[in-house]
Amino acid sequence: MEKNKQQLTRTMTSRHITMMALGGAIGAGLFKGSSAAIDMAGPSVLIAYLIGGIILLFVMQGLAEMAVRNKDARTFRDLVQSVLGKYPAYFLDWIYWKMWVLNIAAESVVAAIFIQYWLPEYPIWILALSVSVLVTAINLLSVKIFAETEYWLALIKITVIIVFIIAGLILLLATFGNHTAVGFSNLTEHGGFFPNGSMGLIAAMLVVIYSYGGTEIIGITLAETKNPEKVVPKAVRSTLVRIVTFYLLPFFIIVSLIPWNEVNGVPESPFVMVFKMIGIPGADHIMNAVVILAIISSMNSGLYGSSRVLYTQAVDGRVPKIFAHLSKRKVPVYAILMCTLAMYLGVILSLYVGSKTFDFLMGSLGYTVLFIWLIIAIAHLKSRKKQAEHTSAYEVKWFPYTTWIAIMALSAILIGIIFTTSIIVTSITLGIYLFITFTYVWKGRYQAN
Repeated sequence: MEKNKQQLTRTMTSRHITMMALGGAIGAGLFKGSSAAIDMAGPSVLIAYLIGGIILLFVMQGLAEMAVRNKDARTFRDLVQSVLGKYPAYFLDWIYWKMWVLNIAAESVVAAIFIQYWLPEYPIWILALSVSVLVTAINLLSVKIFAETEYWLALIKITVIIVFIIAGLILLLATFGNHTAVGFSNLTEHGGFFPNGSMGLIAAMLVVIYSYGGTEIIGITLAETKNPEKVVPKAVRSTLVRIVTFYLLPFFIIVSLIPWNEVNGVPESPFVMVFKMIGIPGADHIMNAVVILAIISSMNSGLYGSSRVLYTQAVDGRVPKIFAHLSKRKVPVYAILMCTLAMYLGVILSLYVGSKTFDFLMGSLGYTVLFIWLIIAIAHLKSRKKQAEHTSAYEVKWFPYTTWIAIMALSAILIGIIFTTSIIVTSITLGIYLFITFTYVWKGRYQAN
């Protein structure tokens, strides 16, 4: 009886996890990180997001196939450990947890930055604290209520992005009233399509990978998804098309409408800047509200993902059992509260660093998403050999070529990013990875004794 009480319930459907993946990926990386990416690469940021989208497609296909082959899997570790062994699974679990807790900290600050658009007299830390409390409350409700909240938050931002795309295309192509069609001259003027050369494109890939990161949260929902062997492949297919569409088209409109060198250094999001150009009274305020909802949606997904990683670690005895405790609503309450500490640490950090907190954390997060995708791709490559005798309802076409392309592309991006990223960010990230490795070695020796 006690065992049943400590099990997560399968209440999430295909529409829930599809929207959750979108909620995780369409957040601060799109609305705030877009400024940094455009500043680095100029109009060629479009190529960066296209490359990132193709890599994401290949990685997610592999994840879906492994999920279908392992029907009892609850999270990434279950998919990876049987293929690559204990250390890669342990490392993946903890860097994924680290990614989300840092991400929700960063996004609480970004949400506060956009709220300051309306309330400039309030310091960032107070606004970040308010957002953090709200997200904590949503996650402490039942999984079904959380999933429904995330579904509608994601639906709102997707709807507005579609409106943004339509309005942007009208501004680009149509002449009406006092408005003259902008056209596409901004794509080649102001230094050309590659104003900062190939190094600018490579540097932007860190932001791109960070922006797309979060889609792989589908791998965390396995224990709470009905019929995961059918739902996961369907969610992967629909999510990828939407993410590439919702990144590439908006970026195309932004760099076409606004000179790339005027995007960064402005307090509001490039999306708000475009809505101002539309000329509809209050359009910028509507867009700012949607940006805030989008970021809260992403934080929602992040807190869910990180708490479930901690929960499964506790169930397996890798961390204190208290984090495996489920409330009457079947949510891991202590795991959620532990992960929310990251948001409040972000609030404290913003007291000293302010709006630069996001830029500081984003670099480390980009590295982490790269390693997560690499481990998933390598695991998929080896999983076919381990399970060659088993047939699967879903198999990746053109295997192993797509997986090898993903591995080689991610490795090349990693090398490029090392040479274009701040040595401080790289050193801190390396320190975190070494600490995770140390805890694995220490725990192994402790258990052996």
